[in-house]
Amino acid sequence: MPEAASRRPPGPRAATGASGGGSAERSGGGSAERSGGSGARRRGGRAPARRSPSGGTAPAPRPARRNAVLPLTEASRPDLADLDSRDEDGIIAALLAQERRAQDALADARPALAALAHAVALRLDDGGRLFYVGAGTSGRLAVLDAVECGPTFSLPPGIIVPILAGGASAMTEAVEGAEDDADAARAAITASTVGERDIVVGIAASGRTGFVRAALEASRAAGAATGAIVNAPGGPIEALADFPVLLATGPETITGSTRLSAGTTQKIALNALSTTAMIRLGKTYGPLMVDVRATNAKLRDRAARIVASLAGCTTDESAETLEACGFEVKTAIVMRRLDLDAATARDRLKAARGRLRNVLDAPAPPP
Repeated sequence: MPEAASRRPPGPRAATGASGGGSAERSGGGSAERSGGSGARRRGGRAPARRSPSGGTAPAPRPARRNAVLPLTEASRPDLADLDSRDEDGIIAALLAQERRAQDALADARPALAALAHAVALRLDDGGRLFYVGAGTSGRLAVLDAVECGPTFSLPPGIIVPILAGGASAMTEAVEGAEDDADAARAAITASTVGERDIVVGIAASGRTGFVRAALEASRAAGAATGAIVNAPGGPIEALADFPVLLATGPETITGSTRLSAGTTQKIALNALSTTAMIRLGKTYGPLMVDVRATNAKLRDRAARIVASLAGCTTDESAETLEACGFEVKTAIVMRRLDLDAATARDRLKAARGRLRNVLDAPAPPP
């Protein structure tokens, strides 16, 4: 799928961890003046004073305040007015029905999610990094996805980096005001030295979270590509993203509780995003996780079965080969399939940029 062109224009409470209303006017890739959403920024500071009838000065009148347009994730469902009167089966039926509707939102977003995954894979393959930025449930889901990629795909620390509003303590408790702390977001992006080879994905159900918005603005100013995963349309975060993904889950079963359907779809989208990028980078062979980090008995047994399956040997033989190469699954497969020692097998994999299929399908070198 062709990739849209990346933008290339040019603290506080935020933690970075490593793995293992309305559209905005953009100018030059930097931050933009906006109306609606979180409020307009005034260029001149305070409004000028006006002369009073007595000849003194009086403060300028405040502009009329417009009613804020709530994101769709804050809307309430009239059909659930009796929810608290239902029995347990009825409550669970309502919750599960909403989750089924959420699956339709994911299906509708597939092309946009594929475009984002393509952009992520390109940047990781070029030595860049993937940053996730989120607050509350969205940020915690981002941390979970980043951490799980380490053992599953032998991904080194610092490749997929989650930035959670409020810092590490926000994983287990609410941090007051963290999601509105724009200064902390900017500081986290600066401290992470985000640059042109990186891509920063903001995750926010409302599409308006101040922390996420500020992080994307700072990332664009630094020259990074940007993505967004949101559940309500028309917000500033979606407008800031080069690769926006809208998961239109609609109103929640419990009004505003976006840990429900919005959170479910965000988790699935993050799973799909990181897994697709890892597959494109050669981290699997078919459905087999040939880059698994075998750090416990269960994973060592899985590694032995993978090697045996692809090398046509017994699990005892595959375990022996794994021991000889430090439990590097790809290396063990190449050793047994091509009758090579560990060093030569590693060289073949390095020449193929880690893609096992390219090594196994390559013609044999001349004698």
